[in-house]
Amino acid sequence: MPGFEQGAIVRVPFPYTDRDTRQFRPALVISDGPVGPEKNLLWVTMITSAANRRWDDDVALTEDFQRCGLPVPSLVRTAKIATIDASAASPLGLLDPDRLGRVTARVREKLALA
Repeated sequence: MPGFEQGAIVRVPFPYTDRDTRQFRPALVISDGPVGPEKNLLWVTMITSAANRRWDDDVALTEDFQRCGLPVPSLVRTAKIATIDASAASPLGLLDPDRLGRVTARVREKLALA
């Protein structure tokens, strides 16, 4: 099982909230590495195409998306967080520290964390 640190962009089976399906899609690791008693879980936030309607708390990955390992301009959707088995994730790229800071600040704000 590969190890993933905070800021890694991975491909995972991301669950939907409105249906009983999962779709493989890019996601951003927001946990500080693997979590859980066996260190086999990751907290991730969904990444979606920038062609989708933008939400207030999204962080844009539109200019250097290819450097992040993404095929199209994208948005980190900070409101959609999931816990994923790390063994189901495959690496795509890495988010730069500035945008990672914006993502984590928005997640902390929404979760009311200091």
